[in-house]
Amino acid sequence: MDFNLSAFQEPRGVMRILHFIFSICAFATITSYSGYIIFSCTEEKIDFSYPFSVVEEIVVQNGNCTISVKNDFSSDAKFFVATGVLAMLYALGIMFVYAKMDEAYKTNKKLPLYDFLITVFFGVLWVSSSAAWANGLTGLKSATQGPIIKPPECCLLTSNSSYSTLNISVIFGFLNFFLWAADLWFLYKETTWFQDPATQTTSGI
Repeated sequence: MDFNLSAFQEPRGVMRILHFIFSICAFATITSYSGYIIFSCTEEKIDFSYPFSVVEEIVVQNGNCTISVKNDFSSDAKFFVATGVLAMLYALGIMFVYAKMDEAYKTNKKLPLYDFLITVFFGVLWVSSSAAWANGLTGLKSATQGPIIKPPECCLLTSNSSYSTLNISVIFGFLNFFLWAADLWFLYKETTWFQDPATQTTSGI
């Protein structure tokens, strides 16, 4: 079979391209991030990156000062990244179906229905993982901007990296939810629920 790109002149095809691009943007902004914090009483730097399992303790020799950063936000981050990777793979796979099996997609009543239901599933995944990661990011900021220092007057946090990239990842997450939810209308129009409402009503009587 030759590739048929006519589906990509329709909203459902265009939306899948957007899904593919923005899914990559969402998980790439997390996995490529690397942050740090530096304190006034020591030359040591605490680094943190994906999956943001920050468990570190520094004992400063002069003054018996202890700095503790102990928090694990890996579950929220991994949930978000897994959603992005799976969404990217599904978008890529369904684009292949659109291109190679467009006629079968239009004539087979089950394919559009499965496509619609899987898109609903990914919409739920995106809003759930984005909310979870937004909460995890808030905790990460709190842990790295206000670590436990004993005694509290022995040291100060002098420098830390920017969180703008991670803030953008949360925005990408909710944007993906909007894109997948918006695509439901176009996919619904391909199902028998929309195309044959009279048949559905008659069969139910």
